Amino acid sequence: MERILIIEDETPMRTALADLLAAEGYRALTAADGESGLERALAEKPDLILLDVMMPKLDGFAVCA
Repeated sequence: MERILIIEDETPMRTALADLLAAEGYRALTAADGESGLERALAEKPDLILLDVMMPKLDGFAVCA
C-alpha cells in the first residue's frame, strides 16, 4: 500500500485529505507542522508528501531544503 504523508497545520484540511486518501486505498500519514513532518518523513520514507507552505515552526520551503 502506498504511503502518503500529509504535512498540514490546519486540522480540518489534514483530516479531510487523510480521509479521502484512505478511502482510495492509500495509507495516509499525517503531521501538524513542518518540524514533526520532517521527522516523520525521515522515519517513514513515504511514497509521496503533500506539503503545506505556510506552517508554524518550520515552513514548507525549509522542509524541502
